Amino acid sequence: MSAECFVRRTHLPVSAAEVFRWHARPGALERLTPPWEAVTVLERTGDITNGSRVTLEVRLGPWRQRWVLEHRAYQEDAQFCDVQMTGPLARWEHLHRFEPDGASASYLEDRITYALPLGSVARLLAGPFLLRKLHRLFTYRHDVTMHDLAAHAVCRQGTPMHVLVSGSTGLVGSALVPFLTTGGHRVTRLVRTPPRPGMAEVQWQPDAGCLDAAAFDGVDAVVHLAGENLATGRWNTEKKARIRDGRVQGTRTLCEALAQLPNPPGVLVSASAIGYYGDRGADLLHEGSPAGQDFLAEVCRAWEEATEPAVQCGIRVVPLRLGMVLSPAGGALATMLLPFQIGLGGTLGTGQQSMSWIALDDVLGAIHHALVTPSLRGPVHAVAPHAVTNRAFTTILGQVLGRPTFVPLPSCAARFAFGEMADALLLASTRVAPACLLETGYAFRYPDLASALRHLLGKAKDASQQKV
Repeated sequence: MSAECFVRRTHLPVSAAEVFRWHARPGALERLTPPWEAVTVLERTGDITNGSRVTLEVRLGPWRQRWVLEHRAYQEDAQFCDVQMTGPLARWEHLHRFEPDGASASYLEDRITYALPLGSVARLLAGPFLLRKLHRLFTYRHDVTMHDLAAHAVCRQGTPMHVLVSGSTGLVGSALVPFLTTGGHRVTRLVRTPPRPGMAEVQWQPDAGCLDAAAFDGVDAVVHLAGENLATGRWNTEKKARIRDGRVQGTRTLCEALAQLPNPPGVLVSASAIGYYGDRGADLLHEGSPAGQDFLAEVCRAWEEATEPAVQCGIRVVPLRLGMVLSPAGGALATMLLPFQIGLGGTLGTGQQSMSWIALDDVLGAIHHALVTPSLRGPVHAVAPHAVTNRAFTTILGQVLGRPTFVPLPSCAARFAFGEMADALLLASTRVAPACLLETGYAFRYPDLASALRHLLGKAKDASQQKV
């Protein structure tokens, strides 16, 4: 059986021990899994020490297969290895090495020794595909590792936080939890279902106004992300009621519980949206700009006002007005990706409406920045520094994917397909600046759209590819 070896090596301005600890903490695998990969963790036994195992479900075209990996060759602060026990390949050994380069820098090296099943036939047919896949995967992984370590270095000397997170299964929440845990923070999830055995979860019933205040014992910070998905289903009367009540009532229930605590958390970061402003054409909007007048603007106003009990009891409250969050794992980008991939993408309406977007990793960065920056209080825009028109967005996405973008969706067709939601989410023009984030020193990972899309879609250029 002939084996191949793939190596990716990156210099990091962080000690080898710190990079090792980041990989050893809960959530590292989830944090390192690209959003375009369908990988589910089914079971874990232990951590990354010798003999511990992780069972994954991976997608191979239309099929799904279990992949069981065992950890071996563990040396604290130096290395560990994942060895395939059962899975799709004839051989897979992944050695993670952490090599010091002085006291405050290191080399991260991933060395994959692998063999395809069916020998030379599979090697000839599938070998180039797998090699490209490894290049994409480890370009993404090393980029995430470097940026996450840099973000957590800001508060490395401080005490790790205990953070309560609602909406932890949504697009942002499911990425935020592993971002926090790999940074050394403790996370408790606020969930609607009964807590799972052994999991750090607390149940609440926001519709009924039920929340056990004991859930907040020892909590330093709260990130509130729960809310009805805006982009699923037409906005009929029932749907609009769920959108409004889920956000407003849930936020009020949470904040009233916080206000009753003898020792409340120091900070609450509560999701809001740039829908607060409505359709504002080409106007450049800052955190102090007045609200709009449509349904979504009214919801956002009431949503933010529901945090008042927390404000009154002295909690530092940061309503985070989110722009269009970009990730192929969900949201707007996931919806439009297939048409663009098959060459059927195009502008929406006139194409002149402004789109204030933000890469998912920068949403996590903005939340973390709000948690650790005492001067941030009040509304904060979570958008990239450079809004683009829909026409520019369409062109850039087409260029990143290498596809034409000649199939427009006229305004009338969008309204016919999506109803009121089309005007609020697809055709409205909202040009927003992240003034507060920039003024308080937040450094965007992906300030321009092309770099954001290349990272999120695995199209980034890799200058350090190696095959041995």
